[in-house]
Amino acid sequence: MSVKVSVVIPVYNPGKYIDPCIDSLLGQTLPAQDFEVLFVDDGSTDDTPERLDALAARHPHFRVIHIPNSGWPGKPRNIGVAEARGEYVQFLDQDDHLGTDALRRLYAMGHRNGSDIVIGKVASNFRGVPHGVFRTNREKCTLRNAPLYDSLTPHKMFRTEFLREHGIAYPEGKRRLEDQLYMMKAYFPAEVVSILGTYTCYHYSKRDDGKNAGSAKLVPAGYYANLREVLDVVVANTEPGPFRDRVLRRFYRVEMLGRLSEPAVLKYDADYLREMVDAVRPLALEFMGDSVHDGMGPLLRMRSTLLRDGDGEGLVRLARLASSIKGAVRLEDLAWEAGGDRIEVRLAARFVHGEQRVPLKLLRRDGRLYLHPDVTVGFVPAGALVEITDDLEGFRAELALRDREKAVEWSCPTRLETRVEELDEEGETCELVLRGTGRLVPESGGKGYSGLPRGFWDAWVSVRGLGLVRKVRLGHDRAEHVDGMMLPALVSSPPRPVIPYFTNPHSNLTLDVARRGKKVGPHLEGRPVLRMPGRKPQLRLDLVTTTATGPAAVELVLSKLSEATDPEEVAETSVVHSCASTLRPAQSRAHLEVPARMEGAPAGTWQLGVRLDGDKARALQLCTADVDDTGRVRLDDELPVPDHQLMRKLASARRRARLRRAVRAVVGPVVRRLPPAGRKKLRRLASRVLG
Repeated sequence: MSVKVSVVIPVYNPGKYIDPCIDSLLGQTLPAQDFEVLFVDDGSTDDTPERLDALAARHPHFRVIHIPNSGWPGKPRNIGVAEARGEYVQFLDQDDHLGTDALRRLYAMGHRNGSDIVIGKVASNFRGVPHGVFRTNREKCTLRNAPLYDSLTPHKMFRTEFLREHGIAYPEGKRRLEDQLYMMKAYFPAEVVSILGTYTCYHYSKRDDGKNAGSAKLVPAGYYANLREVLDVVVANTEPGPFRDRVLRRFYRVEMLGRLSEPAVLKYDADYLREMVDAVRPLALEFMGDSVHDGMGPLLRMRSTLLRDGDGEGLVRLARLASSIKGAVRLEDLAWEAGGDRIEVRLAARFVHGEQRVPLKLLRRDGRLYLHPDVTVGFVPAGALVEITDDLEGFRAELALRDREKAVEWSCPTRLETRVEELDEEGETCELVLRGTGRLVPESGGKGYSGLPRGFWDAWVSVRGLGLVRKVRLGHDRAEHVDGMMLPALVSSPPRPVIPYFTNPHSNLTLDVARRGKKVGPHLEGRPVLRMPGRKPQLRLDLVTTTATGPAAVELVLSKLSEATDPEEVAETSVVHSCASTLRPAQSRAHLEVPARMEGAPAGTWQLGVRLDGDKARALQLCTADVDDTGRVRLDDELPVPDHQLMRKLASARRRARLRRAVRAVVGPVVRRLPPAGRKKLRRLASRVLG
C-alpha cells in the first residue's frame, strides 16, 4: 500500500468545531507522505464542502468524498474504509482531535506487532473514559486476556485488510449502539490487539452548543433492540462459562442497570421509567443468568433482582440509597521521596453516608458482614439484611492525576489494604477503611512516558466497592502537619518546577507543573535557609531536587529594602547588583552557589536574594550579605547551619561521587569494549557497590 495510515472522518455541518480536528491532522509528526486524510462529507448544507475542497487543494494528502446525506456516520465510515489506501485505518470524529504524535506512535506499535487493532489512550472533558484499559502499554493482547470490552468506541486504528477480510462494516442508517456492534464484531476475530497507554492519542472535546454525537434522548424500545444485536454477537462467539459471563456482565452493568441507576433513574417520570423497565427486563431475563448476576457487587445484585421482578419503584428507592453513599479520603501524610522525583501520600479512604457524611456502617453478625439496617432502612424490606462478606475483595481505591484543562488522566501507583475497623466497643458496628500509600509521579510513568506536560494536575481518588465507584478530590480533609510538607521541587533535565499546593477555596491538592500559574519563589518564602560550612559559600534551600536533574541557572540579586510606611505593606526592594549563579542538587535539596567575590558589586550591607522564576520575577530574599571594597561577600553569620547527621550524609555523598568519577575514568574505556550483556552486568554491579 502507498501510505501507512488512512484517517477516516465522517463530516456533517461541523462549523467551527472541525477546526481542532483539522489543526491536529496538519500538525502530525508522521510525515505527510505517509498518511492520508479522507473527509467523507455526508451531504453538508453549510460551507463545509467548499472549505474541505479548498483544504484538499492545498494539501495533497487530504481527500474529500461527497455523498448524499445518509443521516448517520455508519455509511461515511464504510465508504472511507472502502476508499482507504493505507495499511491501517484510523477513525476520527469531526469535533475531536488527535495528539500530535498519535499517528506515528500508533502505527509503529501496530506495525511491529502485526496488530489487527491498536487502541490509543483517550481523554475527554465530558464523557466517561475507561482509564483501566490504558493503565499500561500492552504490545499484544486479546479480548480474553484484557478488558477490551470497556473500550467500545471506534476511534482506534484498524488494519485495513483485517476489516475487509472479516467483512467488518457499520450498519447503515439511523440507529443506536452501532459503535458497540462494530467493535464486538472486530474484537472477537482480532488475533493481536495492542494498547498504547503512555501517550494520549485521542481527545474528545465537548461542544459548547451541546450537539456532540450521541447526545440525543434515548428511545428505550429502539435502543434495547439494538443492544440485543450486540448481545447476539457475544453469544454467537462464546461458549457458556466465565468468559461469556464476564463480557455479558459488562453490558448488563453499563447499558442496562446503568440506565436504571442514579442519577438518571431519579429524573425519569413514571411513564418513562415503566418504558425503560419494559425494554430492559426481557434482555435481563434472556441473557443475564444467575452466573452473570452473582458476579456483581451487592448493590448491583439488588438492582438486578428488582429489574427481574419488574419493580420500577424499588429501583428508584435503591437509587436514592446509592446516591446517598459518597466517597471520602483523608490525606494523612505527604512527603517528597528521597529521590526527589515523586510525592508519597498516605491515605485513608472510605464510603460515607447521608447528608452528615457519617461512615457507612456495617453490622457484624456470626462472623459475617452486612450493611447496617440504619443505612438501608426505607430502601429494603424491614428485617432484610444486605450481606457484603464475600465482596470485600472488590473494595479498593485508586489514585490519579488529572489535567484540569485537557482532561488527560494518569493513574498513579497505589497500595492500599482493606481493613474492618470498629465503630463501637462491642465490635458489632464497624466500617471498611482502605489504608495505605500512593505516589504522585510527575516525571517517570514508565517506558515511553516522559512525564506530565505543563499544566494544573489535580489529585483524584476513585473509591470502589458495593458495585459503586465514587471519585473524590484529595486534600480537603487532611492532617494538620501536611501543609508544612508542601515543598516545591525541580525535577527532570533540564530542570522544571513542580509546585504542590492546595486550591482556594476548596483546598484540594494540585500540582502546578512547569509554572502553569504558580511561582517557586513565593512557595519558599518563610522556609529555612541553611548556610553551608566550607570555603565556597553555599546556601541550602528548602527546594526539593534530585541528582538526575543536574544544575540549574539562576540569578543572584543584591538589593536594599525601602522602609514601608504601613506595617502591613511589603517593603519594596531596589536592586543594586546582580550576577549569574547555579543551583546544584545535594541530598534531595538545592544548594545555591554564592561567589566569594562579586565583581562590580558596591560595598555595603545588602539583602541577598535569588530569582528562581525568571529575570522579571520578584527575588526570594535569603539573608543579609556584607560586601567589601574588593567585592568580597560575607554571608550572615546568624544563619543556621546543617546538623551533624546531614553533614555526614553530604560528606558521604561527595565521597561516592568522587569515587564514581574515578571509576568511570579508569574503567569506562574497558567497559565500552565489552559486549552489551557484559556492560549491563558490570553496570549493575557498580550500581550496587557505588550507589
